[in-house]
Amino acid sequence: MSDWIGLSFFVLLIAGVVVGLKLLAKPQKRTSEEFERNAAENTTMLGASMNALNELMNPAAAKAKETITQMKDGRYQKKRREGKSEDDAETEGRSDEEESEPHELAGG
Repeated sequence: MSDWIGLSFFVLLIAGVVVGLKLLAKPQKRTSEEFERNAAENTTMLGASMNALNELMNPAAAKAKETITQMKDGRYQKKRREGKSEDDAETEGRSDEEESEPHELAGG
């Protein structure tokens, strides 16, 4: 009789483990905004260091990730605009002496 009790215990234990794993494996229904918010909030030091280590070990993957980000933002293979526009740079970057000179003589 005690063999049957032990056997039923193990059968119930295995059935409980299988049901529990199926419940844990079922994907949660959530929107992309919820996913992005949770991903931003749950960044840990360990996760950040593992990402940095992965980028060091596999630079091609890091470049691919940057390219995907640029494509999503709509700025892939576009010229980079560094600094200010030319009009802003001409007025703010010059001193009073340079502004008094004609543009051709200023070298710019």
